[in-house]
Amino acid sequence: MNGPRDSVQSVAVRIRRTVRYRWRDLRRWVESTQNFVHLSILLLVPLLIGFVTALSNTVPGLSFLLYPPLAAGAFTLFADPEGRYASISRFVGGLTLGAVCGWVAVVAASTLIYQPAANSVNPVAASLAVFLTGITTWLLDTEEPAAFSTALLTLFVQAQVERPEIYVLSVAASSAIVAGGFAVWREVVYERRDQFLYEASRGDDHILVPMRGPHAECTAMLAARLAAAHRAGKVVLLDLVAEEWIAEAERDLLEQRDGTHRPEATDSPDVLDEPPDNEAVANSVDRLERQAHEIETATGVPCEVVVATGGPESGQTALRAARRVNCDLIATPYEVEDERLSPFVRTLFRGDTDVLTHRTDGDLTEWNRILVPVRGTSDVAHGMVEFATRLAGTTGFVSVATCLGSCSEREHRQAESMLADLVEPFSAPIETRVVEMEVDTFLERNAPEYDLVIMGASRDRSLASRLLTPPTFQRVDELDVDVAIVDRN
Repeated sequence: MNGPRDSVQSVAVRIRRTVRYRWRDLRRWVESTQNFVHLSILLLVPLLIGFVTALSNTVPGLSFLLYPPLAAGAFTLFADPEGRYASISRFVGGLTLGAVCGWVAVVAASTLIYQPAANSVNPVAASLAVFLTGITTWLLDTEEPAAFSTALLTLFVQAQVERPEIYVLSVAASSAIVAGGFAVWREVVYERRDQFLYEASRGDDHILVPMRGPHAECTAMLAARLAAAHRAGKVVLLDLVAEEWIAEAERDLLEQRDGTHRPEATDSPDVLDEPPDNEAVANSVDRLERQAHEIETATGVPCEVVVATGGPESGQTALRAARRVNCDLIATPYEVEDERLSPFVRTLFRGDTDVLTHRTDGDLTEWNRILVPVRGTSDVAHGMVEFATRLAGTTGFVSVATCLGSCSEREHRQAESMLADLVEPFSAPIETRVVEMEVDTFLERNAPEYDLVIMGASRDRSLASRLLTPPTFQRVDELDVDVAIVDRN
């Protein structure tokens, strides 16, 4: 009886999952600054031009000839919000000055030289309009490419027996409206896009830490410092045990203590009043609670402890635990088997929760100097820079670098622009570097100067690329620095 219903539910689940993945892909596409700017142009510039057109229809005698320079100038504004021409005064002043210069040229040429025939343009007036526009916009520092359009179009307005002064006023008013729309978009949307667009800025404040390996405590402290950057931050320590009876025993002991006993770092397990048969369980619980106490004392971030049965599918268990305790990031110690990432870490990378894998020698508990090598303005790159600024805080130092190998001057400038787009949304001071050497060589020479290197998991590479060149993080195992590998799932 339940067969058809189960099939319908299964199809519905697959549809929802597909829609969710497509929506996530779209969000990550929009996270690229260039994609975001182009999308804004497609949506906002037509709306602004349409709004100006609707207003102009109520003004008798307003020429349609103002729209070409207005649309071109609006595109220039939005296309490079931080560039030379992204100035409201330059935009409004340049277009208006162009129209004024065209008006002056029409009057001067018609008065001093000759009056052109109907529906024709005085070539002397055209030359004079361009000359006046060039010299006035240069002297007043309002150079705007579209200004020459408004200057020349004034001649066509006059040739059509329309009043040029009305055209000049309409250019000033229309450009002011478009500039006002641009100013609102840049202040409210573009400058604050990291607050509502980049997932790393809104999430990753509840962090699950599988307590695996000899340096799990250091990874837990790194997770706590990441969570401390958000007011609602929280760390959950996950103990993965082999047998269910051990998990039950640890849970029972945690419930008995109910968080009231958080041993100090100097406590020793042999002073605890635990039954001898439960000594291993007590030692494990003490380790977890001691670490939770250190995290809460050092960072002020609330820390919880959970226990789960790992078994052969411990990675899947960790993913299920992250969903159950509402964690949006898993910070796990770095693990390698046979010169590859361990099955546990690879399972986390294939999951649907963001992952940070931390390789350390266990000495550091604060990371003030951080290096972030990136290839572009992807969602992973935004996440890495976000994590770096959280860890560095107000007193640390963050350097974001891209490595090009040998490159042309044009490629170098493009890389500089890419880095500027990447770091611009973040309020923290960030150094950007374009390096003309291979990334592994750059890291070997420069990484020891930093406390931490944050890299991407490089999962978007083609199969051919992976076969020819291993991922960067597999080529830097000998770096004398902590390494964090970020994968945004």
